Amino acid sequence: MHQAKKRFGQNFLVDQSVIGHIVDSIQPQVDDLMLEIGPGLGAMTRPLLSRLNHLHVIELDRDIIPRLVDSCRFDDPQNREKLVVHEMDVLKFDFGNFYQKHRADNKKLRIVGNLPYNISTPVLFHLLNFREIIQDMHFMLQKEVVDRIVAAPGNKQYGRLSVMIQTFCHAEFLFEVPPHAFKPAPKVNSAILRLQPLAEHEIAIDDFPAYENLVRQAFSQRRKTLKNTLKNLRSAGQIEQAGLSPSQRAEELSVSDFVRLYRQT
Repeated sequence: MHQAKKRFGQNFLVDQSVIGHIVDSIQPQVDDLMLEIGPGLGAMTRPLLSRLNHLHVIELDRDIIPRLVDSCRFDDPQNREKLVVHEMDVLKFDFGNFYQKHRADNKKLRIVGNLPYNISTPVLFHLLNFREIIQDMHFMLQKEVVDRIVAAPGNKQYGRLSVMIQTFCHAEFLFEVPPHAFKPAPKVNSAILRLQPLAEHEIAIDDFPAYENLVRQAFSQRRKTLKNTLKNLRSAGQIEQAGLSPSQRAEELSVSDFVRLYRQT
């Protein structure tokens, strides 16, 4: 049995009913251009392969790749041709270059994966850079992270992650996954998240790092007002021109509020 590696944040999904529920939620179509991040031992890889012509996977753990490939081939010899493994760090993977090489009929990327808890936020932010070529994303994440992503203004979970993801994607909490569905069982609950990129704010936000910095600063001291947290980025007058009050706190602002605030330069 492959030993899960703490440095990769590995917890292998083993509950077949949960696996089936996830794959049904993804609704893979036979000719989808799909990428799986962190396939591990292939719990989702195998059922996805049974519904797809091809499946690309990104896996960093070189020790696990032979077991993954063997298990997929054991299921169906045709998987030898259908499965393509990219051995590398997902944070260094160029999704744009991959898309240019493999796209067909203008189909966008569909991305799935069980993201390690220790790198889930960096992976999501990395993927936002490629949102224009992505159709949708389905991820298993720590439930606490999914709660933060889908949170609404005024909720204590609402923060930088909520605003950044919701600015560019429709975010949907699909269902919870209990610890006993994994081996080894994590100490936290997990949940399935669906993200669908939106075009609503694409024209307004022409500098992603600048927008990210604005949102980060706004939430840097949650109890302080915009006048204080943004004093180096926006004047009180600019905050008011965005239709907001300098005495408001970041957690009170909607995504549209942040976009208007960003435009006050």
